[in-house]
Amino acid sequence: MTSMRKRVVLVGAAALVLAGVGIGYSLYAVARSGDGAHAAGDVLPATDHGLYVRDSEGSVVLQDGGGAPGRTGTGLECNRFYAAGDTAVCVSVEGSLKPTTKVEVLDADLTPTETFTYSGVPTRARVSPSGRMVAWTVFVTGDNYAGTNFSTRTGIYDRDTGRIVDSLEGIPLYIDGERVHRVDVNYWGVTFAEDDDTFFATVSTAGTTYLVEGDVSEWSATALRENVECPSLSPDGTRIVFKKRVNDSVDDPWRLYVLDLATMQETPLAEDRNVDDQAAWIDDDTVAYGVDGGVWSVSADGAGQPELIAEDASSPAMVHD
Repeated sequence: MTSMRKRVVLVGAAALVLAGVGIGYSLYAVARSGDGAHAAGDVLPATDHGLYVRDSEGSVVLQDGGGAPGRTGTGLECNRFYAAGDTAVCVSVEGSLKPTTKVEVLDADLTPTETFTYSGVPTRARVSPSGRMVAWTVFVTGDNYAGTNFSTRTGIYDRDTGRIVDSLEGIPLYIDGERVHRVDVNYWGVTFAEDDDTFFATVSTAGTTYLVEGDVSEWSATALRENVECPSLSPDGTRIVFKKRVNDSVDDPWRLYVLDLATMQETPLAEDRNVDDQAAWIDDDTVAYGVDGGVWSVSADGAGQPELIAEDASSPAMVHD
C-alpha cells in the first residue's frame, strides 16, 4: 500500500533531530483551506517521516520540531489519533451526560471512509503497519486504568474484508493452556504485527492483567505474561514497549518497560515518571509517549534520558515510508 506520508497533502517539510538519541528525520505539513478543512495541493519532494500529535485543544497536527510554533493543522479533532500505512483513525467523544465515542477510519487524504459509534469514552487507538487493520478501546464505565472499577470495550475493523468486531470479549481466551470462560474479561490496548493477522493486547480477568497474543484468522487469544498493559509492538516485531504496574497507588502506578518477545526478558526504560499511555515507536530504537502535558522520547534499550519532542501534546504517531 502507498504510504500515508506520500499521499497526504503537504505544504512544507523540515528536519527534526532528537537530541541525545541521535535520530534525524524530516517532517511534512498538511495543507488546510481557509475554513480549516483539508485542502488539495501538490506533494512536495522527498521527505522521510511525519510525526502526528494531538494538541491540548484536541486538534491533530503535524509536528516539525520546537513545539507549537512549528505545527500545521490537519483539520481533525480527536481524543485519540493514530496513523500507519495509508490509514488513520480518529477517535472522538460526543456528549457529556452520556458520552458516545465516534470512530472514524480515514484514508491517506485524511478523508473518513467508515464511521462507527459506541457508548463510552475513547482511550486507545491503533492501526496496523500496512494500514489494513484498525483497533480502538473505549471506557464503558470508569475513566482510569489505575482503579479497579472500570470496564472497556475494544473493537477491530478489517479494511480489506469489511469485517468489524465490536468487542473482543467474545474471542476464545486461553490462560495456562486452559480455555477461560469469565464474565469479568476486559481487553484494551491492541497493537498489530506486520502480517495483519497477529495482534497483542492487554486482558484483565480475576484481578490479574496479562499480555495476550491474538490470531485474527484462528480467532483466539493466548496469555503470554502477567502485568503487561497497553503493549506496542516494535517495527521489527521483536519487542513490546508497555506500562508495568510497579505499585498499587492510584496516583503513581506505572513505569515504562520493553519486553523481548523471544526471551521474555524485560528492560526498564530511563523514564522514572508515571506514564499512563500506549507508547508509540519512532523507530526500532526509540519510543514516544505522552506525559506531563508533552510528548517525550526515550531509548528502547534503557539507556539515556527522556527528551521532550513536542510540547503541549499527546497521542504521538510516527508515519514512515
